[in-house]
Amino acid sequence: MKSIVVSFFLIAIISCKEVSKEVKTEAEIPEMASKIDNSEYPETLIKVFDAHGGLTNWKNKRTLSYVIQKPVSEQHTIDLRNRNEKIEMPEISMGSVGNDIWLLDEKNAYQGDAVFYHNLMFYFYAMPFVLSDNGINYDEAESLEFEGTSYPGIRISYNDGIGLSSKDEYFIHYNPKTFQMEWLGYTVTFKSGEKSDNVKWIRYNDWMDVSGVKLPKALTWYDYEGRTIKNARDPLYFKGVTLTETAKPDSFFARPQKAKIVNSTME
Repeated sequence: MKSIVVSFFLIAIISCKEVSKEVKTEAEIPEMASKIDNSEYPETLIKVFDAHGGLTNWKNKRTLSYVIQKPVSEQHTIDLRNRNEKIEMPEISMGSVGNDIWLLDEKNAYQGDAVFYHNLMFYFYAMPFVLSDNGINYDEAESLEFEGTSYPGIRISYNDGIGLSSKDEYFIHYNPKTFQMEWLGYTVTFKSGEKSDNVKWIRYNDWMDVSGVKLPKALTWYDYEGRTIKNARDPLYFKGVTLTETAKPDSFFARPQKAKIVNSTME
């Protein structure tokens, strides 16, 4: 294998009526969550969390693992408390420990951006629960219309300095009867540092139960013109999904001896 191409992801990826609420920033994620303080979240978002197994259930999990089915499959493993990550492909691996992002690519086959890809697919896959992270602001979003159904929405923005791209925005849209998440809109500001009006769209309509939590079987990106949803692209499938309360040892995520640090400051 001479090259691994992830340009698809680098292109394709990168409503509530309550008063807007802001989550406090830079707090430690608790080791166990016996009860969540729901006052931090809009009522409609709480209902979305509940429709997917409940935020307390999610917060009590520690390790998420899944395989992304592509021509070259990827095994992703994430510590849900500290967000340490490891991605394994044939002849290539990458990961993060704290602020250090590392890449092991002895044949120089990787064609993507390991910093950009860091936690990227996890963030899409762990919707809607990642929207309970620190430093998030919630507002009502215009409903999304698709095939005769109107999906109410919640707009998500970030406090300055949160993550690699704090000017990114997300828009989740949910079924008005079940409160199950159906769509995700998102903008990409990585590297440019400028806000974007170009909202990309992913459909979430194929779910499975994993340890009492609803997680996607597949994600489907759609072509679009503004907020007009057009043709579906080929779904991206996930398999071998596990969600446990057990942490991986620190050595699992540690940088291999021959791996290079590609970003250690996150600035």
